[in-house]
Amino acid sequence: MRRSQNKTNIETLNMKITAILHATFLVENLAQARNFYEGVLGFRLDEKRHEMGFPGVWYDVGAQQIHLMQLPNPEQGLQRPAHGGRDRHVAMAVDNLDALMKKLDAASIKYSVSKSGRRALFCRDIDDNALEFIEAANGDAPQGDNVMDRWL
Repeated sequence: MRRSQNKTNIETLNMKITAILHATFLVENLAQARNFYEGVLGFRLDEKRHEMGFPGVWYDVGAQQIHLMQLPNPEQGLQRPAHGGRDRHVAMAVDNLDALMKKLDAASIKYSVSKSGRRALFCRDIDDNALEFIEAANGDAPQGDNVMDRWL
């Protein structure tokens, strides 16, 4: 990580982080991971992305993307929490949670419902990456300053 040698008072610098553009997951076997993300979840491949020197794919998820990279897992053997909501995860909107549950059941993918009582579930891909799916009208993520108020 690069640190600036300039002793500028960082509190006086104006900037704003405006969006999350993509999330990346490491996978051991790209073909098997694609079966889950494309076959079970129905993600659509972004074929406009260029090769990056290692196997990987990009998926469009609304205005954001999920990037799968087939690279060695630096956390191999690490014990993950049983409930994905108590682990680092990415949350996505889904328009029909019941249909997602049926797809996960048909693929023998374990999941747990949100402990908060929301219409949401957590599951893991074959590489133990935790995913959260929250039911939202039309599958659209809320917009605006109080986004989290609408998810709770």
